Amino acid sequence: MALWVHLAVSLLFVLLGIVFLRGKGTALIADYNTASEEEKMAIDEKKLCRFMGKLMFVLAACWLVAASSEVFHLKALLWVGIALFLVAAFGGVIYANTGHRFEKEW
Repeated sequence: MALWVHLAVSLLFVLLGIVFLRGKGTALIADYNTASEEEKMAIDEKKLCRFMGKLMFVLAACWLVAASSEVFHLKALLWVGIALFLVAAFGGVIYANTGHRFEKEW
């Protein structure tokens, strides 16, 4: 049963990754969604969506590591997958919110 839940979560991240790589789904990005119209005008949506899409695929891969714990009956894989997931998620948030990486180049 738990394997199916893990696989469903991974599939959700893959689907989100596809949506973001197509340049859609900016309403799902919290910081962008709550920004003012002026702030949104300064952000390169394509760059932001491309980054978020890649991040979703990385998160799906991390969750698949956790899912493999059910297949191999190793709890250590669950903890490794969760640790990788947290590192990738927090690293992605820090990367996205520092360095003005997604501002439009005028």
